[in-house]
Amino acid sequence: MDEGSTGALVPAVKTEPLSSTISAPSIPDCSLAELDTVGEASAQLDKDFLCPICMQIIRDAFLTACGHSFCYMCIITHLRNKSDCPCCAQHLTSVQLFPNFLLDKLLKKTSAHQIAKTATPIELFRRALQEGCDVSIKELDSLLSMLSEKKRKMEQEESDRNMNILTDFLHILRKQKVSELNEVQTDLQFIKADISAVERHRMELYCARDRYSMKLHMAGDDMKAREPWSSLTDKRNDGPTSTSLNTWGVVSAGNFQNKKADSRSQVSTYGLYRKDALNGPEPQANHTGLSVARKKRVHAQFNDLQECYLQKRRQLPNQLLDQQEKDKNVIHREGYTAGLSDFQSVLTTFTRYSRLRVIAELRHGDLFHSTNIVSSIEFDRDDELFATAGVSRCIKVFDFSSVVNESTDVHCPIVEMSTRAKLSCLSWNKLSKNIIASSDYEGVVTVWDVNRGQSVLEYEEHEKRAWSVDFSCTEPSRLVSGSDDCKVKVWCMKQENSVLDIDMKANICCVKFNPGSSNHIAVGSADHNIHYYDLRKISHPLHVFTGHKKAVSYVKFLSNSELASASTDSTLRLWDVKENLPVRTFRGHTNEKNFVGLTVNKEYIACGSETNEIFVYHKEISRPLTWHRFGSPDAADVEDDVGSYFISAVCWKSNSPTILTANSQGTIKVLVLAV
Repeated sequence: MDEGSTGALVPAVKTEPLSSTISAPSIPDCSLAELDTVGEASAQLDKDFLCPICMQIIRDAFLTACGHSFCYMCIITHLRNKSDCPCCAQHLTSVQLFPNFLLDKLLKKTSAHQIAKTATPIELFRRALQEGCDVSIKELDSLLSMLSEKKRKMEQEESDRNMNILTDFLHILRKQKVSELNEVQTDLQFIKADISAVERHRMELYCARDRYSMKLHMAGDDMKAREPWSSLTDKRNDGPTSTSLNTWGVVSAGNFQNKKADSRSQVSTYGLYRKDALNGPEPQANHTGLSVARKKRVHAQFNDLQECYLQKRRQLPNQLLDQQEKDKNVIHREGYTAGLSDFQSVLTTFTRYSRLRVIAELRHGDLFHSTNIVSSIEFDRDDELFATAGVSRCIKVFDFSSVVNESTDVHCPIVEMSTRAKLSCLSWNKLSKNIIASSDYEGVVTVWDVNRGQSVLEYEEHEKRAWSVDFSCTEPSRLVSGSDDCKVKVWCMKQENSVLDIDMKANICCVKFNPGSSNHIAVGSADHNIHYYDLRKISHPLHVFTGHKKAVSYVKFLSNSELASASTDSTLRLWDVKENLPVRTFRGHTNEKNFVGLTVNKEYIACGSETNEIFVYHKEISRPLTWHRFGSPDAADVEDDVGSYFISAVCWKSNSPTILTANSQGTIKVLVLAV
């Protein structure tokens, strides 16, 4: 809720004036000694020292015939308008005003006393000199000597303090640089060890390739050797046996000589490969266009890749690969650590693709209507069907293979289900292929049977628009929804009412079950935070992930421990829900006000942008891997695309580089990551 622009005023502290035993009429009768005693006893100026008109210390005190004292300018100004005393209302004229010399002297004495109590010795000495205090030359010389010595001592102390500060700074800097040097030396050791391990593995690959090539040559030679043997066998009756044997012997000997020559040739070839590998030049096969393109991608994102490599090597410095992982490799990678192997996997998946290629396109709605925004697009359990929903109040189910393989201008849905309200989200059941849930702008959560094309359950407990709905992976009868009514509701398909309610303080934008548990959910809220709950204890969240600057629009799990979130602050963030730590922030797309979609798989994160583009990130790299811009059907509208349209929904195909993307114009594209 917005707070008021004006805060509460701080009450003024009112202090009661000190009582006084001195009244204005008695001033002439009081001695200066008595007044001085009273002044020392009171911590503040007496109220009788204040002008009754301006309520300030009296300046140029004048006494009236009725016995009241005022500032001269105050009483003169008053008498210009009125002819009475401001205190007692007695008739008064300017002729009846008299200078109050005693009060002036008293005020000066009191003022000097107050200044003396608060002034420093230097100020007192300066005042004494200004007032003409008699000081001899000898006393001045002594004072100057003392001041000079004091100045020299203070300069030394100041210099010593400065040197201490400088020394502390240099020690801290040295400690920091030594730490950085140790870190760099450790990194260099990691790099040196990894270079040796990689080179050793490359040599093993070359040896294995050479052995395979040698076997192929030997097999070919054996085939050639059998041909003369067969011809001699056919002609054995034409000559003596000894001739045949001699001929076989000659052929065998020749074959053996050829094998030895081939073996030497292969060994020398291996030697050349080894020399090239150690000295720098690589085999010709590595200089293909594909290899060059992948190396360019490495150089373009070198800083991020460097950070990723060092992070993994420092976390797992000497931990060797698990035996299970070693068994998966045909060739044993001696010296490979878990960190190096993990980074190689990242490098491979990051450089594998460089662009998004369109393999199919279809329209979701009517070309002549603007209400074609696709709010949600989802694959079914087997990735054979996908469903779309949006503001057109209709759920359409398409056959994926037909959309991709049939070259037609219009793709018709195999099932179409109409709804009463605009739809915000879809979620397929993870067990039953024909069950799908939807949430709409009226707050209704509906469960549909796709085979029958009709709803089977309707939950109407939300009081406002429901933004998100999700089925549990481990308990398919359970689903969760979030709404603008600041409530998260958990439903069971076996019951008519919600089984759990979580009341929050801000609008709920997204909800998602942890894929490994039906008891843990992530909730994205308009309060800029992600609340991670255990449904067995909903009084408080397990953890609140903070970092986004605006509302959290989507949350998606990459794994049981990795959670990705999207926000209208134009960032994506990756979180570790087991360690409750932020992992990485992704920037590159634009998202300031709309739901632009978010989808994840094991390695990649994709989201839409308000520039009518889809962006793909690798989960280990903070900058985009690639992106694709949607084009307008009308060439004249290309310049208006950025401001008029935005990506509204995205969805990965499981274990595939294929992604479904839809925009606010109702265009749906099937894209695939390509080299």
